[in-house]
Amino acid sequence: MRSTQKENVQEHSLQVAVVAHALALIKNKYYGGAINVERIALLSLYHDATEVLTGDLPTPVKYFNPEIRNTYKTIEKYAANQLLGSLPTDFREDYSPLLIETKEDKDLWDLIKASDKICAYIKCLEERAAGNPEFAAAEKTLLKTIESVATPEIHYFLETFVPSFSKNIDEMSDDIRV
Repeated sequence: MRSTQKENVQEHSLQVAVVAHALALIKNKYYGGAINVERIALLSLYHDATEVLTGDLPTPVKYFNPEIRNTYKTIEKYAANQLLGSLPTDFREDYSPLLIETKEDKDLWDLIKASDKICAYIKCLEERAAGNPEFAAAEKTLLKTIESVATPEIHYFLETFVPSFSKNIDEMSDDIRV
């Protein structure tokens, strides 16, 4: 889709890390979680690293059907192994758990995936606030997807933080309480 603001994988990954970190903090502070907030931030920074090799496949294509989704997961695993193979041997063990999901980090990856969707939703809000109607349908679809997997910390984040992404600097300044 045509964007008013370009975004690259680095910017997106940082935003996902910030959101995932916030979700982990919210879960820990308000909902009895024990999420390692530093680990989730680090995993989030690398969550799309394989796109260096694969590029970014549009979500409607990636999730069109189970066969395409499974094939793309295979491609991502291959790309992760290619990235690991490009590193000096002494570093492969360090980067492997950042590039390849493990069962031990499942709860973290679930929050990271939710953060990824939230960031895509935020992108839609920002584009629409900038007068770009092309993101309207994606905005509705993403919100439904997020709400279908929403945990209490996700609801809290959506209600508390997401509205500010549709505001301009003057509107945000009015909200600041010193």
